[in-house]
Amino acid sequence: MNELTEIAERPTSITAICVIGFVGSLIALPLIFSPVAQQLGFGYLLYLGLSSFIGLVCMFGLWMMKKWAVYTYTGLAALNQIVLLAMGLWSVMALLMPAVVIFYALKHVSKMS
Repeated sequence: MNELTEIAERPTSITAICVIGFVGSLIALPLIFSPVAQQLGFGYLLYLGLSSFIGLVCMFGLWMMKKWAVYTYTGLAALNQIVLLAMGLWSVMALLMPAVVIFYALKHVSKMS
């Protein structure tokens, strides 16, 4: 009756990514209301808000060591690249940071449930 379930220990790299991701999500919230973002239009504001929320959910999923969070974050990062390219706002940093997160998340995905 007593089943031992293995709980995946969170690697330090995933912990660091999540903490930075939580802070980043909190920083993104005021950006939605910034004059620069408002000049880009309501559609971008809506996208930025939704994207920030999904990113926050993904960070929570990574914190809980869930595979769905890795795959959802990867899809979100790809979509963000497309949106930024279409808007002419793409930069190397827009690709570099998500790439680092995806690299470490995929490196540890086998330890996730």
